[in-house]
Amino acid sequence: MPIEVLEKECRWAFTRASGPGGQHRNKVETAVTVEHIPTGVHGMASEKRSQSENRLVAMHRLRCALAVAVRHDDLLPNELRQTGPMSGDTGRIPSEEWTSYTKAGRIRVSEANQHFPAILSEALDALSEVDWEVSRASVRLKVTATQLVKLLGMYAPALEELNRNLVARGRAPRSIKR
Repeated sequence: MPIEVLEKECRWAFTRASGPGGQHRNKVETAVTVEHIPTGVHGMASEKRSQSENRLVAMHRLRCALAVAVRHDDLLPNELRQTGPMSGDTGRIPSEEWTSYTKAGRIRVSEANQHFPAILSEALDALSEVDWEVSRASVRLKVTATQLVKLLGMYAPALEELNRNLVARGRAPRSIKR
């Protein structure tokens, strides 16, 4: 979902931040909380001294939280839901955005990258489509299973979501080696 559309579905709240940062941070409402009204998912930021910087960080955190909490098609009306081209077990073809961050089975994206929430969401959508079987999702996404799990490990709630679904299906949870 484009950020401009997402922002229209959100409620913003601004408060004073506590802690170090001087008079500006402690006397001005720089802390930001953003709530996606349809889902109730929140993003928060207060570590920057500027409200505008905290707004950007809070929106990024909201998008990451939405990537974990909501599957892509859940937000769309039936006529806009993706069914994607099917070919054997390859499923939906990865998006151009996804393929721009993958090469030779590896994923190269930073958690701070503005596209990270969309990449994370696409990975979780692919896992959901194959009943949380990491190897099948990795084939669909044209990356290794290890790379897929590492991507989820970059945002702890995503790895927790994978493991919650694996355990619910009687499978062993995944972990990443650091």
